[in-house]
Amino acid sequence: SRTLFSLSFLPPSPCRSLSWRFSLSPIEHQNHARDLVRETDLSQWDALVILSGDGLLFEVLNGLLEREDWEEAIQTPLGILPGGSGNALAASLAEYEFKSLVTRLDLVSVHLASSQRIFSFLSLAWGFVADVDIESEKYRLVGPMRFLVGTLMRLASLRVYQGRLAYLPAPPSTPQNSSLFNQKGPPDSLLADLEQPVPEHWTVVNEEDFVLVLAMFQSHLAEDLFAAPGATADDGFIHLLYVRAGISRLALLTLFMTMEKGGHLAIGCPHLVYERVKAFRLEP
Repeated sequence: SRTLFSLSFLPPSPCRSLSWRFSLSPIEHQNHARDLVRETDLSQWDALVILSGDGLLFEVLNGLLEREDWEEAIQTPLGILPGGSGNALAASLAEYEFKSLVTRLDLVSVHLASSQRIFSFLSLAWGFVADVDIESEKYRLVGPMRFLVGTLMRLASLRVYQGRLAYLPAPPSTPQNSSLFNQKGPPDSLLADLEQPVPEHWTVVNEEDFVLVLAMFQSHLAEDLFAAPGATADDGFIHLLYVRAGISRLALLTLFMTMEKGGHLAIGCPHLVYERVKAFRLEP
């Protein structure tokens, strides 16, 4: 990333006398960025720019939200320069970045069975997609091609995952929440305790056998996967997709091939379900 920064992002010599400065902080290990932004004096900087993939931005955002002054820290402008094998957010925000625009970004609060709470800006995957992501780690050296290799290998041995899924449907016209950060930590008013049943007005999915469950918070799952064509950076929705068991390998491959242009929702796949929701619960 240091070489990529030097070659591509430093201004040309005639412009280096302009009144701007930066500090380059190489990341040395997992959660280094998280620790760094949690302890850094942010008042000396106008923005934080991450040159990496989506994983490093995940660390930065969670580090900001772990600060004592998180309400102020989370307002720090963030930028993302694609430098990883997964650059989904950069793809999702390409129009904003191309026009030098600033936009708000939805964050989703995730409660785990371990009682840990984390914040996600991109997606939550279970089943096929999660397996491809994890199992393709060994191919990281080939860059974005790792996901294609991982997809083909997982298709060759397609699994079915058992779990329970429920969600809170989004009303036809839901006003965006412009005061997300008005409490001590972003509010979780829509979520019931994991030990309690979901509220009666939630929808409980009858099926318990899935090939994948994918919750999208932005439009792209990868640079070349337009998973949620209707999503925008701050629309206030979770775009929930799930594929029921029984889909053939060919049909699933077709689904991902058409996802490159965002056409997967229009091919009439009987195993694919798409819902726009405000909250959901997944119990593997």
